[in-house]
Amino acid sequence: MNGIYIHIPFCKSRCLYCDFYSTTLLELRGKYVDALLQEWQTTPCVDIADSVSTVYVGGGTPSQLEIDDLRRLMQPILQVAQVDAEITIEVNPGDMTEKYAKGLREIGFNRLSMGVQSFHDSLLTTIGRRHNSQQAQHAIRIAQEAGFNNISIDLMYGLPGQTLAMLKDDIATALKSDIQHISTYCLSYEDGTPLTRLRDQGQVQEQDDETLNEMYDTLCEILEENGWKHYEVSNFTKDNHASRHNSSYWTNVPYIGLGAGAHSFDGKKRWWNKPDIEAYIQGAAQHMFPREEEILSAEQQREEAIMLGLRTSEGVKKKWVKGKEKEVEKWIASGHLRYTESGNIAATQQGWHLLNTIIVDVL
Repeated sequence: MNGIYIHIPFCKSRCLYCDFYSTTLLELRGKYVDALLQEWQTTPCVDIADSVSTVYVGGGTPSQLEIDDLRRLMQPILQVAQVDAEITIEVNPGDMTEKYAKGLREIGFNRLSMGVQSFHDSLLTTIGRRHNSQQAQHAIRIAQEAGFNNISIDLMYGLPGQTLAMLKDDIATALKSDIQHISTYCLSYEDGTPLTRLRDQGQVQEQDDETLNEMYDTLCEILEENGWKHYEVSNFTKDNHASRHNSSYWTNVPYIGLGAGAHSFDGKKRWWNKPDIEAYIQGAAQHMFPREEEILSAEQQREEAIMLGLRTSEGVKKKWVKGKEKEVEKWIASGHLRYTESGNIAATQQGWHLLNTIIVDVL
């Protein structure tokens, strides 16, 4: 067992672009934590002391939980964590106070992932975020003063009305904040989201592919010029602060997922709880959680190794693309794939633009 993921689906309000499973039924928070603890008690790895190297509390908005609820949730889970385990929680900048940040540190969290998205208030309003730029910068300072020295922020590009100059300004502000990790995401218009409806109604305009590619290249170039390592298609780190938890996903390391909608993986089998908080709470009361599962064939395991590995700077071992050498050499000749020092096959920055096409070709 390597990692534990805990899904906290509560949000004070939903962002206009988000299609992750979440709920605004905040009155269920206490019962949900009770259900999580019940699921934890029935999880096979609870008897394996010191076996967990990462814990990640994601959402939703985990910072919508009170400190007392987080404390009682984390206490039994941290008992099986290694001494140097990476313990992450996602937070919304608007939830951060000095008291809350100190409470998180006292519980045992040593890494924060903060959903900043942009430091421009007009863009934050457009996508329905409930914090502003000043709150985001203040939240980072509060976290640092509380003792967090491993802080990641999310930045988005391709937002409606976002210019290249605005993106460069966001990057500059992030670099001045003395953080250790940046995750960058291109806005996607998912079916059924309010933002997609606004686009379809002509109220917001989607950025074209040329602009998106230019924004991505600009992000990569500025961060790398400033000493940041681009270790995964969307992730950058300074001073060796790569996300250990997310890196385990990309290398097919087993993990346990707790909560409504959470997934688990043991190397060959994947299972997940249905994304229904009320059914999850009811199931906990009956010691029976609503789950589905899938056993991966050898071919599916190979495909996942390629799809996940090509997202990283380390790439994939040659054995996974056996029989596809001709296709690989074609992409290497065109500058989209490369050989790493260890002999793996990895995407170049140019290749990351066409990653989905490359993956389909070499599967």
